[in-house]
Amino acid sequence: MLPASNQRKIAIASRRLLDKEGTEAVTMRRVAKAVGITPMAIYRHYPDRAALLNSLADEGFEELVARLAGKRFLGSVEERLTKMGEIYLEHALENPRLFELMFLKRREGARRYPRDFKADRSPTANLMVEVIQEGMATGYFRDDDPWEIVFEMGALSHGLIMLYLGGRMEVSPVLRFSR
Repeated sequence: MLPASNQRKIAIASRRLLDKEGTEAVTMRRVAKAVGITPMAIYRHYPDRAALLNSLADEGFEELVARLAGKRFLGSVEERLTKMGEIYLEHALENPRLFELMFLKRREGARRYPRDFKADRSPTANLMVEVIQEGMATGYFRDDDPWEIVFEMGALSHGLIMLYLGGRMEVSPVLRFSR
């Protein structure tokens, strides 16, 4: 295993390549060159490129969960869901290539709906499900499968974000949802 300092350098170099050029740029050779080590040295910690990309995606989820967990969500169900949506959107717009890796690129080991979500393995969706369930319990929403609702909300928001990032929408990025 690589020393922790080299491991962190690999993670930082990988993220810089991802942010600057996208997933395709994150290769063992390019990361090794950026760190100043041999490509074989990376394989001591990451068995393959897929593991390195999964590590980057996991880091992105940790960042998003930290942003969500760092806020106190007060107010109505609608207000809390709106605030969560704003944080989610901000993260996507600030990290578009990371967002793409996290949610849109095929990755072995990526969480799958419904199996992983309904088993509470989605750190971001779990937070939204709690609010949806509360909305159902209080009558704000009618009873339904909260996971299906959160999944559909995610599909809609992902689609809109990708249309925006792909230049398919003639709107400016508004980080506040309007009524």
